[in-house]
Amino acid sequence: MPGTGKEMLSGSTIAVSETNRLQELRDQIDPINLDILALLNKRAEIALEIGQVLQSMGTVHYDPQREAEMLTALQYANEGPFSNETISKLFSEIFRATLALEEQDARQTILVQRKRPDQHTIIEFDNGLRLGNDSFEIIAGPCAVESYEQMDTVAAALAERGVKMIRGMGYKPRTSPYDFQGMGEEGLKIARRAANKYGLVVISEVLDMSLIPMMDEYVDAFWVGARNMQNSFLLRALGKQSKPVLLKRGFGATLKEFIYAAEYIMASGNQQVILMERGIRTFSQWTRNTLDISAVPLLKQETHLPIIVDISHSAGRRDIANPLGRVARVSGADGLMVEVHPNPDVAMSDAKQQLNLDQFNQLMDDIESIGGRY
Repeated sequence: MPGTGKEMLSGSTIAVSETNRLQELRDQIDPINLDILALLNKRAEIALEIGQVLQSMGTVHYDPQREAEMLTALQYANEGPFSNETISKLFSEIFRATLALEEQDARQTILVQRKRPDQHTIIEFDNGLRLGNDSFEIIAGPCAVESYEQMDTVAAALAERGVKMIRGMGYKPRTSPYDFQGMGEEGLKIARRAANKYGLVVISEVLDMSLIPMMDEYVDAFWVGARNMQNSFLLRALGKQSKPVLLKRGFGATLKEFIYAAEYIMASGNQQVILMERGIRTFSQWTRNTLDISAVPLLKQETHLPIIVDISHSAGRRDIANPLGRVARVSGADGLMVEVHPNPDVAMSDAKQQLNLDQFNQLMDDIESIGGRY
């Protein structure tokens, strides 16, 4: 039986009252949303200032201990209705967004970062070698200096193909302490002598900051190996030198970590930095490392520094050197590094990845066939 008019009027009144109450509550929510937005932006502004202070101190932006302390304090202060788990998730997202903002701001101020499309660092050497000027250059030589005859043979082959920089490794960091560690200063003397004969420049790996003064007498550029990429003491010391520094990416390093390692050198005063992609460690068992060719265009986009690709240490095998060389050539890299030995089978280190002279010449032919100056 239909309700009376009085009952219908009463129901209508309740509906209107609930609608009004709903609008009142929504009207209260809206300004709270704006207050939260204003507080988030204010928090971000303060966090950016903190990031700038940390950057000036030379420390990292992310402090996990500080984040844990803030989350713990928030959980103690929480009186509901949200659970502590929910509060932690909400504020963790805020912290993550703020950290991303800090990193974006920091990238705009670091020296390594590309500020405009036409910004390029060009590294020049006395023999006419230029890295970073749209040419494709080759750095080659044996894994380690073993004798003058070995270095003289390789240097002659490099010079004949127009290569202008030779690897002259006096010191070799090895996984086993019982493996050949290099000839030390005597090896550097041999490399210098062979390079001078054929008009080449020498690059060699420096393992410790104490070696810099001695090595400075023999090399034209210092090389920081993958194991030392995050050795901040060595990087700062090389930042005080006038000679170029080639920085190799660590096999477990992200590109961000790689860029910040280069920043250590540049922030210490040396603007002549060359980046080298040498492969990263993955699950592959068919190569020594996995060549991250995507690093080349990404580093070109983010930095203004020359990029070299190491096709020997990335693969650890000579039979795929040529296709990797062609890939490096078309990736936009400024050059590649390859190991060359007169007789790789008797090499005292990294025998499987070094090319003999015929294989080196075939690699050069393949690179030339792609076009462009190398």
